[in-house]
Amino acid sequence: MLDITRSTLPARPGIGFKPQHFADILSDPGPVEWLEIHAENYMGDGGRPLAQLRALADRFPISVHGVGLSIGGQGRLDGDHLARLKHLVDWLNPASFSEHLAWSTHDGAYLNDLLPLPYTGATLARVVAHIDEVQEALGRLMLLENPATYLEFAETEMEETAFLAEIVRRTGCGLLLDVNNVHVACTNRGADPVAYLDAFPMASVGEIHLGGHDAQVDAHGAPLLIDSHGARVADPVWALYANAISLTGPMATLIEWDTDVPDWPVLAAEAGRAADVMATVTA
Repeated sequence: MLDITRSTLPARPGIGFKPQHFADILSDPGPVEWLEIHAENYMGDGGRPLAQLRALADRFPISVHGVGLSIGGQGRLDGDHLARLKHLVDWLNPASFSEHLAWSTHDGAYLNDLLPLPYTGATLARVVAHIDEVQEALGRLMLLENPATYLEFAETEMEETAFLAEIVRRTGCGLLLDVNNVHVACTNRGADPVAYLDAFPMASVGEIHLGGHDAQVDAHGAPLLIDSHGARVADPVWALYANAISLTGPMATLIEWDTDVPDWPVLAAEAGRAADVMATVTA
Protein backbone atom coordinates (compact mmCIF):
# COMPACT_ATOMS: atom_id res chain seq x y z
CA MET A 1 0.00 0.00 0.00
CA LEU A 2 1.30 3.49 -0.85
CA ASP A 3 1.57 6.07 1.90
CA ILE A 4 -1.05 8.83 1.75
CA THR A 5 0.72 11.94 0.51
CA ARG A 6 -0.69 15.10 -0.91
CA SER A 7 -0.27 15.92 -4.55
CA THR A 8 2.86 17.94 -5.33
CA LEU A 9 0.81 20.51 -7.22
CA PRO A 10 1.22 24.06 -5.89
CA ALA A 11 -1.59 25.24 -3.63
CA ARG A 12 -2.63 27.72 -6.30
CA PRO A 13 -5.09 27.86 -9.22
CA GLY A 14 -4.76 25.70 -12.34
CA ILE A 15 -6.84 25.21 -15.48
CA GLY A 16 -7.71 22.32 -17.75
CA PHE A 17 -5.48 22.75 -20.81
CA LYS A 18 -7.11 23.26 -24.20
CA PRO A 19 -4.90 23.45 -27.34
CA GLN A 20 -6.44 26.74 -28.49
CA HIS A 21 -4.96 28.38 -25.38
CA PHE A 22 -1.40 27.10 -25.90
CA ALA A 23 0.13 30.39 -27.08
CA ASP A 24 -1.74 32.45 -24.47
CA ILE A 25 -0.57 30.22 -21.64
CA LEU A 26 3.06 30.47 -22.68
CA SER A 27 2.95 34.24 -23.20
CA ASP A 28 0.78 35.35 -20.25
CA PRO A 29 -0.42 32.64 -17.82
CA GLY A 30 -1.64 35.24 -15.31
CA PRO A 31 -2.72 33.57 -12.05
CA VAL A 32 -2.51 30.06 -13.52
CA GLU A 33 0.36 28.06 -12.01
CA TRP A 34 -0.40 24.49 -13.15
CA LEU A 35 -2.31 22.63 -15.84
CA GLU A 36 -4.48 19.53 -16.07
CA ILE A 37 -4.76 17.22 -19.07
CA HIS A 38 -7.13 14.32 -19.72
CA ALA A 39 -4.97 11.23 -20.01
CA GLU A 40 -6.88 9.71 -22.91
CA ASN A 41 -6.07 12.71 -25.15
CA TYR A 42 -2.33 12.01 -24.86
CA MET A 43 -1.98 8.27 -25.36
CA GLY A 44 -0.75 8.48 -28.94
CA ASP A 45 2.85 8.07 -30.10
CA GLY A 46 3.59 11.65 -31.11
CA GLY A 47 2.29 14.62 -33.05
CA ARG A 48 1.28 18.09 -31.95
CA PRO A 49 -0.52 17.05 -28.71
CA LEU A 50 2.58 15.46 -27.20
CA ALA A 51 4.86 18.20 -28.53
CA GLN A 52 2.68 20.84 -26.85
CA LEU A 53 2.53 18.81 -23.65
CA ARG A 54 6.33 18.53 -23.53
CA ALA A 55 6.66 22.29 -23.92
CA LEU A 56 4.10 22.95 -21.20
CA ALA A 57 5.67 20.42 -18.82
CA ASP A 58 8.93 22.38 -19.02
CA ARG A 59 7.12 25.40 -17.57
CA PHE A 60 4.25 24.10 -15.43
CA PRO A 61 3.43 21.23 -13.07
CA ILE A 62 0.99 18.91 -14.84
CA SER A 63 -1.94 16.98 -13.37
CA VAL A 64 -3.10 13.91 -15.33
CA HIS A 65 -6.84 13.28 -14.98
CA GLY A 66 -8.14 9.94 -16.26
CA VAL A 67 -11.68 9.49 -17.55
CA GLY A 68 -11.57 5.96 -18.97
CA LEU A 69 -10.34 3.46 -16.37
CA SER A 70 -13.87 2.62 -15.17
CA ILE A 71 -12.74 2.22 -11.57
CA GLY A 72 -16.21 1.09 -10.52
CA GLY A 73 -16.83 -1.26 -13.46
CA GLN A 74 -17.99 -4.83 -12.91
CA GLY A 75 -15.26 -6.49 -14.96
CA ARG A 76 -11.49 -6.37 -14.84
CA LEU A 77 -9.67 -3.17 -15.70
CA ASP A 78 -8.64 -2.88 -19.36
CA GLY A 79 -5.00 -3.96 -19.30
CA ASP A 80 -4.15 -2.24 -22.58
CA HIS A 81 -5.63 1.03 -21.37
CA LEU A 82 -3.72 0.79 -18.10
CA ALA A 83 -0.48 0.09 -20.01
CA ARG A 84 -1.00 3.19 -22.18
CA LEU A 85 -1.66 5.24 -19.06
CA LYS A 86 1.52 3.93 -17.44
CA HIS A 87 3.53 4.84 -20.54
CA LEU A 88 2.18 8.40 -20.37
CA VAL A 89 2.85 8.98 -16.68
CA ASP A 90 6.27 7.34 -16.83
CA TRP A 91 7.63 9.87 -19.33
CA LEU A 92 5.63 12.87 -18.11
CA ASN A 93 6.12 12.26 -14.36
CA PRO A 94 3.11 14.41 -13.47
CA ALA A 95 2.64 16.19 -10.17
CA SER A 96 -0.71 14.44 -9.68
CA PHE A 97 -2.84 11.63 -11.13
CA SER A 98 -6.58 11.27 -10.56
CA GLU A 99 -9.61 9.27 -11.70
CA HIS A 100 -13.36 9.14 -11.01
CA LEU A 101 -15.51 7.13 -8.64
CA ALA A 102 -17.67 5.89 -11.52
CA TRP A 103 -18.00 3.19 -14.17
CA SER A 104 -18.08 3.52 -17.95
CA THR A 105 -17.57 0.00 -19.36
CA HIS A 106 -19.73 -3.11 -19.69
CA ASP A 107 -18.95 -6.39 -21.48
CA GLY A 108 -16.07 -4.80 -23.37
CA ALA A 109 -18.08 -1.78 -24.51
CA TYR A 110 -17.08 1.77 -23.59
CA LEU A 111 -19.88 4.18 -22.69
CA ASN A 112 -19.59 7.93 -23.14
CA ASP A 113 -20.63 8.67 -19.55
CA LEU A 114 -19.29 8.45 -16.02
CA LEU A 115 -22.04 6.47 -14.33
CA PRO A 116 -22.85 6.28 -10.59
CA LEU A 117 -22.47 3.33 -8.23
CA PRO A 118 -24.47 1.92 -5.31
CA TYR A 119 -22.45 2.23 -2.12
CA THR A 120 -22.44 -1.38 -0.96
CA GLY A 121 -19.88 -3.78 0.44
CA ALA A 122 -19.54 -5.50 -2.93
CA THR A 123 -18.96 -2.19 -4.73
CA LEU A 124 -16.42 -1.19 -2.10
CA ALA A 125 -14.43 -4.39 -2.53
CA ARG A 126 -14.41 -3.98 -6.34
CA VAL A 127 -13.33 -0.32 -6.25
CA VAL A 128 -10.60 -1.06 -3.70
CA ALA A 129 -9.22 -3.91 -5.82
CA HIS A 130 -9.17 -1.70 -8.93
CA ILE A 131 -7.43 1.19 -7.15
CA ASP A 132 -4.84 -1.19 -5.72
CA GLU A 133 -4.19 -2.48 -9.25
CA VAL A 134 -3.84 1.03 -10.69
CA GLN A 135 -1.52 2.28 -7.96
CA GLU A 136 0.62 -0.85 -8.19
CA ALA A 137 0.86 -0.60 -11.98
CA LEU A 138 1.67 3.12 -12.02
CA GLY A 139 3.83 3.11 -8.92
CA ARG A 140 2.19 6.31 -7.73
CA LEU A 141 -0.65 7.62 -5.62
CA MET A 142 -4.05 8.08 -7.23
CA LEU A 143 -6.58 10.74 -6.24
CA LEU A 144 -10.22 9.58 -6.46
CA GLU A 145 -12.88 12.15 -7.41
CA ASN A 146 -16.32 12.32 -5.82
CA PRO A 147 -19.05 12.06 -8.49
CA ALA A 148 -21.85 14.32 -9.65
CA THR A 149 -24.99 12.22 -9.11
CA TYR A 150 -28.60 12.54 -10.16
CA LEU A 151 -30.24 9.69 -8.24
CA GLU A 152 -29.80 7.35 -5.28
CA PHE A 153 -29.75 3.55 -5.32
CA ALA A 154 -32.17 1.66 -3.10
CA GLU A 155 -29.44 -0.88 -2.27
CA THR A 156 -26.95 1.75 -1.02
CA GLU A 157 -25.70 0.82 2.44
CA MET A 158 -23.54 3.80 3.44
CA GLU A 159 -23.12 7.51 2.87
CA GLU A 160 -20.83 8.58 0.04
CA THR A 161 -18.42 10.30 2.43
CA ALA A 162 -18.10 7.14 4.55
CA PHE A 163 -17.62 5.08 1.38
CA LEU A 164 -14.78 7.36 0.26
CA ALA A 165 -13.18 7.33 3.71
CA GLU A 166 -13.14 3.53 3.72
CA ILE A 167 -11.58 3.44 0.24
CA VAL A 168 -8.82 5.72 1.49
CA ARG A 169 -8.29 3.56 4.58
CA ARG A 170 -7.99 0.36 2.55
CA THR A 171 -5.93 1.59 -0.40
CA GLY A 172 -3.93 4.57 0.83
CA CYS A 173 -5.18 6.62 -2.13
CA GLY A 174 -5.93 10.32 -1.87
CA LEU A 175 -9.05 12.25 -2.84
CA LEU A 176 -9.95 14.89 -5.38
CA LEU A 177 -12.75 17.07 -4.01
CA ASP A 178 -14.94 18.38 -6.82
CA VAL A 179 -16.92 21.17 -5.16
CA ASN A 180 -19.24 21.64 -8.12
CA ASN A 181 -20.08 17.92 -7.97
CA VAL A 182 -20.96 18.34 -4.28
CA HIS A 183 -23.33 21.20 -5.09
CA VAL A 184 -24.88 19.35 -8.04
CA ALA A 185 -25.36 16.06 -6.20
CA CYS A 186 -26.71 17.60 -2.99
CA THR A 187 -29.14 19.84 -4.88
CA ASN A 188 -30.42 16.92 -6.94
CA ARG A 189 -30.84 14.71 -3.87
CA GLY A 190 -32.16 17.39 -1.51
CA ALA A 191 -29.13 17.06 0.78
CA ASP A 192 -27.07 19.65 2.67
CA PRO A 193 -23.76 20.39 0.88
CA VAL A 194 -22.20 21.98 3.97
CA ALA A 195 -22.94 18.85 6.01
CA TYR A 196 -21.40 16.80 3.17
CA LEU A 197 -18.18 18.81 3.39
CA ASP A 198 -18.14 18.48 7.18
CA ALA A 199 -18.20 14.68 6.77
CA PHE A 200 -15.70 14.56 3.88
CA PRO A 201 -12.23 13.05 4.63
CA MET A 202 -10.48 16.40 4.14
CA ALA A 203 -7.10 15.18 5.41
CA SER A 204 -6.80 13.04 2.26
CA VAL A 205 -7.65 15.78 -0.27
CA GLY A 206 -4.83 16.59 -2.69
CA GLU A 207 -6.71 18.68 -5.24
CA ILE A 208 -9.98 20.60 -5.66
CA HIS A 209 -12.04 21.04 -8.83
CA LEU A 210 -14.44 23.86 -9.70
CA GLY A 211 -16.63 23.97 -12.78
CA GLY A 212 -19.89 25.18 -14.22
CA HIS A 213 -23.25 23.42 -14.40
CA ASP A 214 -26.60 23.78 -16.15
CA ALA A 215 -29.77 24.40 -14.12
CA GLN A 216 -32.96 22.65 -15.21
CA VAL A 217 -36.10 21.27 -13.56
CA ASP A 218 -37.29 17.68 -13.55
CA ALA A 219 -40.74 16.36 -14.49
CA HIS A 220 -42.04 17.28 -11.02
CA GLY A 221 -40.72 20.84 -11.12
CA ALA A 222 -37.84 20.18 -8.74
CA PRO A 223 -34.36 21.63 -9.41
CA LEU A 224 -32.12 19.43 -11.56
CA LEU A 225 -28.48 20.42 -12.01
CA ILE A 226 -26.31 18.93 -14.78
CA ASP A 227 -22.53 18.86 -14.40
CA SER A 228 -21.69 20.33 -17.81
CA HIS A 229 -18.27 22.02 -17.42
CA GLY A 230 -19.60 24.56 -19.90
CA ALA A 231 -20.08 27.78 -17.92
CA ARG A 232 -18.59 30.00 -15.24
CA VAL A 233 -18.49 28.68 -11.70
CA ALA A 234 -21.83 29.55 -10.07
CA ASP A 235 -22.00 31.77 -6.98
CA PRO A 236 -23.28 28.99 -4.66
CA VAL A 237 -20.29 26.87 -5.73
CA TRP A 238 -17.89 29.72 -4.94
CA ALA A 239 -19.45 29.98 -1.48
CA LEU A 240 -19.10 26.22 -0.97
CA TYR A 241 -15.49 26.44 -2.19
CA ALA A 242 -14.73 29.04 0.48
CA ASN A 243 -16.17 26.63 3.04
CA ALA A 244 -13.97 23.82 1.72
CA ILE A 245 -10.83 25.99 1.82
CA SER A 246 -11.62 26.88 5.43
CA LEU A 247 -11.37 23.14 6.15
CA THR A 248 -8.37 22.23 3.97
CA GLY A 249 -6.29 25.38 3.92
CA PRO A 250 -4.76 26.54 0.62
CA MET A 251 -5.19 23.81 -1.98
CA ALA A 252 -4.41 23.21 -5.65
CA THR A 253 -7.65 24.28 -7.34
CA LEU A 254 -8.61 23.56 -10.94
CA ILE A 255 -11.04 25.49 -13.11
CA GLU A 256 -12.73 22.93 -15.41
CA TRP A 257 -14.27 24.22 -18.64
CA ASP A 258 -14.63 21.50 -21.29
CA THR A 259 -17.57 22.57 -23.49
CA ASP A 260 -18.29 25.97 -25.06
CA VAL A 261 -14.70 26.79 -24.11
CA PRO A 262 -14.17 30.57 -23.78
CA ASP A 263 -11.23 32.74 -24.75
CA TRP A 264 -8.21 32.68 -22.46
CA PRO A 265 -8.97 35.89 -20.49
CA VAL A 266 -12.26 34.42 -19.23
CA LEU A 267 -10.55 31.27 -17.95
CA ALA A 268 -7.72 33.28 -16.40
CA ALA A 269 -10.27 35.46 -14.60
CA GLU A 270 -11.94 32.39 -13.09
CA ALA A 271 -8.54 31.19 -11.88
CA GLY A 272 -7.93 34.63 -10.43
CA ARG A 273 -11.18 34.46 -8.51
CA ALA A 274 -10.11 31.12 -7.01
CA ALA A 275 -6.84 32.73 -5.92
CA ASP A 276 -8.78 35.60 -4.32
CA VAL A 277 -11.06 33.23 -2.40
CA MET A 278 -8.07 31.25 -1.12
CA ALA A 279 -6.31 34.41 -0.01
CA THR A 280 -9.41 35.83 1.70
CA VAL A 281 -10.34 32.65 3.55
CA THR A 282 -6.83 31.76 4.68
CA ALA A 283 -6.07 35.33 5.80
